[in-house]
Amino acid sequence: MKIYNNLAEFKRLDHAVVTIGTYDGVHFGHRKIISRLCDLAKSNGGESVILTFFPHPRLIIDPENQDLKMINTIEEKAEMLEKLGVDHLIITPFTRDFSNLSPDEYIREILVDTIGLKNLIVGYDHRFGKNRSGGMKELLESASKLGFEVEQIDEQDINDVAVSSTKIRESLLNGNVALAATYLGYPFSLYGPVIKGDKIGRTIGFPTANIFIEQAYKLIPSDGIYAVTISMENQNYRGMAYIGQRPTINGMTRNIEVNIFDFDREIYGQYIKMNFMEFLRHDVKFTGLEALKIQLQKDKEDTISYFEKIDNSI
Repeated sequence: MKIYNNLAEFKRLDHAVVTIGTYDGVHFGHRKIISRLCDLAKSNGGESVILTFFPHPRLIIDPENQDLKMINTIEEKAEMLEKLGVDHLIITPFTRDFSNLSPDEYIREILVDTIGLKNLIVGYDHRFGKNRSGGMKELLESASKLGFEVEQIDEQDINDVAVSSTKIRESLLNGNVALAATYLGYPFSLYGPVIKGDKIGRTIGFPTANIFIEQAYKLIPSDGIYAVTISMENQNYRGMAYIGQRPTINGMTRNIEVNIFDFDREIYGQYIKMNFMEFLRHDVKFTGLEALKIQLQKDKEDTISYFEKIDNSI
């Protein structure tokens, strides 16, 4: 897959099969669109193109609201799209000028003249152009005039709930990582380097690796304890993760830590990926380190039981 950091880098194609969107999460519904995109490109002798945006359009259109966090980093999204077989990924900086393009300018100047649009695939709720004033009506009108075809993919449901990035974010912020994984089609993950902590965990028999998330826009799930899997150096491990401010020791900053089972190596500076499998409990303040130690032992037993159930169901 070829990646372009702006439209100016892209060389117009003879037959571009295009879809457009932020595709945050690359979830179940997104993959339905992307699968159709790649199949249509192959059958028509064209090339598949995804036009996505960074930063998220909502952060530009509504600059006063900077609370929106992303399910995927731009690197994670690109990696998943490549695995799905996409030929070209254009990461367009979303600006005020871009947001002020009329629907007609957007279609003619960006999609047709710059990309070489011949087939456009959009989701059921796709809106575009200034004030999101463009929709299927405008696309169909332009298609007949400018010589391209439009196809709309229906809303995707799981258990009668429409899949959306917003619902996935809400699930994660509520700690419901299992529901988020159902919507996504894969476990939500955090990725980052291991940094030095204050080593309190090892004094009570539960050493942890402290993870630093480098992208400030990456969503962090609700505070609490989670059953997780860990990937590093092409090896997979199991463990329990903690997110919170460590109220038992009057912590002042929000930490992300993981106790990796059956593991005792120093891994400072090592990048690890942590997959969130199950929420175990909320963060609480204990009377002291001994009470915390007792609870952590129970948390470990609950985590082991969770994975045993998974193993037995396979």
